[in-house]
Amino acid sequence: MALSGRLRSGFPLFRSLLRTGAALSQRSIADPSFASPKIAASEHLRCFATKAKEGEAGIKLPLSLFGGTGNYASALFLTAAKANLLDKVESEILDIVEASKRSRLFSNFIKDLSIPRKTRVKAVTEIFSEAGFTDVTKNFLVVLAENGRLKYLERIAQRFVDLTMAHRGEVKVIVTSVIPLPEQEEKDLKQTLQNILGAGKTVILQQKIDPRILGGLVIEFDQKVFDMSIKTRAKQMEEFLRQPLHFG
Repeated sequence: MALSGRLRSGFPLFRSLLRTGAALSQRSIADPSFASPKIAASEHLRCFATKAKEGEAGIKLPLSLFGGTGNYASALFLTAAKANLLDKVESEILDIVEASKRSRLFSNFIKDLSIPRKTRVKAVTEIFSEAGFTDVTKNFLVVLAENGRLKYLERIAQRFVDLTMAHRGEVKVIVTSVIPLPEQEEKDLKQTLQNILGAGKTVILQQKIDPRILGGLVIEFDQKVFDMSIKTRAKQMEEFLRQPLHFG
């Protein structure tokens, strides 16, 4: 069954749990874990990732990520890699993010920190167990629910994908143009980029349409930006023409 269908079948349970939790919302404000979220988050995160690190010297992060979302994404990567479930977990996490965009109920559940922690954890555990998710994904979501970090799921998912792509040797290249590139031009550009990146790397081309650049291309990858747009060239020309002339 598709994820959207699996989640939809569990929405009545969501509503029931949320109604029960609403009566406890005042108590959640005084929950000790909210008073010191960083401490709680770090403790649960270490617990989640510990098993992936023990005796698994061969598992290494392909990228060094920083910040809270980077730490969560790294812990998820290590755990999924140990279980040999990287592709499956990646698919599940991205499906959940997509479901949150399509369902207002699910989206509100993720963002609403007034829902008591026990209610969040109970809802996540029951819904995703019933939906047949892997233990890695389900346990990770429970950690996020316990720490009040579900609202950062989309950003964590993005950083997790950065890790899985780097692990597979994939490089995402965003090409911005005024209109979609013709098929042959896209193929030629992809081959050129492949030659630049060299063997062992696979170009994943993502087209982005933005009429504001007026023409030309803007190419972004590996934190580099190559701006060949007409808008930028026109701006550079304008700045040049505004410079005072010096006569000898």
